[in-house]
Amino acid sequence: MFQYKKNNDVLNTANRGNPAESGLCTLCRADCKGKCETWMSSMKGRKLLYPRDFGTVTAGSSNTNHVGVCYNNLRIQGYNYGAYGLRGSLSNEADDCIFPNVSLETEFGKKVKTKSRIPVMTGALGSTFIAQKYWESFATGAALVGFPIVIGENVVGVDKNSILEKGRIKKAPELERRIDGYLKYYDGYGAIIVQMNVEDARNGVAEYLIEKYGDKVVIELKWGQGAKDIGGEIQVTSLEYAAFLKERGYIVDPDPTRPEVREAFANGAIKSFARHSRLGYTNLNSSGEVQQDFMDATAYLRKLGYKRITLKTGSYGMEALAMAIRFATDAELDLLTIDGSGGGTGMSPWNMMETWGVPSINLHAKTYEYAQLLAAKGRDVVDIAFAGGLAREDHIFKALALGAPFTKLVCMGRSLMIPGFLGANIEGALYPERRERLNGNWDSLPKHISEEFGATPEEIFAGYFDLKNKIGADEMKKIPLGAIAVWTLADKLGAGLQQLMAGARRFQVSAISRNDLFAANRETERETGVKYLTDVDDEAAKKILNA
Repeated sequence: MFQYKKNNDVLNTANRGNPAESGLCTLCRADCKGKCETWMSSMKGRKLLYPRDFGTVTAGSSNTNHVGVCYNNLRIQGYNYGAYGLRGSLSNEADDCIFPNVSLETEFGKKVKTKSRIPVMTGALGSTFIAQKYWESFATGAALVGFPIVIGENVVGVDKNSILEKGRIKKAPELERRIDGYLKYYDGYGAIIVQMNVEDARNGVAEYLIEKYGDKVVIELKWGQGAKDIGGEIQVTSLEYAAFLKERGYIVDPDPTRPEVREAFANGAIKSFARHSRLGYTNLNSSGEVQQDFMDATAYLRKLGYKRITLKTGSYGMEALAMAIRFATDAELDLLTIDGSGGGTGMSPWNMMETWGVPSINLHAKTYEYAQLLAAKGRDVVDIAFAGGLAREDHIFKALALGAPFTKLVCMGRSLMIPGFLGANIEGALYPERRERLNGNWDSLPKHISEEFGATPEEIFAGYFDLKNKIGADEMKKIPLGAIAVWTLADKLGAGLQQLMAGARRFQVSAISRNDLFAANRETERETGVKYLTDVDDEAAKKILNA
């Protein structure tokens, strides 16, 4: 099995655990003291785009061993002339064709357009306790940057303080906290998307949200995800809490109401319980039709008043992929997120995650093929987001290009959570009185942070003063350092993406094309339909030479 390198001497980054294709460790810890590329980027920002120790080093690429089919075996085209997507009065001149003139803004939606300042969104941050603990940093950072954030499934169901009467929500404090935390800094870019699974639908999440928030919230139907082919899970260590979740209608394993299980727990043989959700959202209706059930569900949401509806699907096979694209298009949904295997998890069965489903690059390549079939029939294909093990700026470019022109956003899960963890740890170390509230894990700053970066937020975060210029000194005192870290990481991703786009002569996200990629090996060419690198423009080259 191919193994990715744990150290990058050029960037002076290292993985604590085993690195995945994304560059993140397969097991990403909230208390980690560094220092993978994403972790370091959350402090250094765009400086991490370049080799370290300028003036005393030269650097050469080590990425020449292109084995197998994966996103890292797509390479990005560069061009020596042209400019596509320049805005306003800008022209195809050297002074205008510079990377700061690249616009990263994107939008998605049918009748109502949702704007984003950069073409990314978070994965679904649901009932896992790590999402709950660090939500303030995630949401504030996403709102300040201006990209969508997704509240995942089951948030109401697992909240002990939520109140359900006759199976319907009357009070949902944790869900409200998450929505209100994002809306506090929302300025017209981004969105708060609330995901709804089977249990959420039964509990009346959609009805509750539309009544309380109206069109401020986007509702998302959930079919699945890339990490697993069953419903979501969390782990609880309290017998009382496990029984509460079972009473709420969840599957709890082992069953906390069985006398032998209670006895085993009392004696320490069982120490925790897994709470499971039910399987995906679509069923056969009474006539044996799958699509009509889905169309009925979306029609009901529109009747409630929802103007923006999205769908999240997982790494199922080709039939399910075609259903997702066709049904979402027929229902005029605003976004379809397609999550391939290789995506992250809060708690998925590990061997299931390692062995089930279609890997991201294969699933995304087929998405383009199927979307093209609908477009050829004159259909206005649903806007699409790709997800599944994507973390860096080159991943963003490649995913947007692989699915162009249908892809509008790249959904990134664990990578956008890392700055939240890091910021909370730094804030807890600098201000011990805040540590418990922020779930900080450090008693003091690691030596390599204090020596390389400093001992104040102003010294540590490269994006501090840019954000201060946006919101003012007084507001900077109110936001968590995790949000500043999110801003700083987004600045690095954005600058890196601008540079890649400028090199490809694409100055708007909508100008990115499949022609901006080539395959680094024949196997990747065969699976993705992206031409092998020396075949691209080979005929044009020979015409020049033979003229």
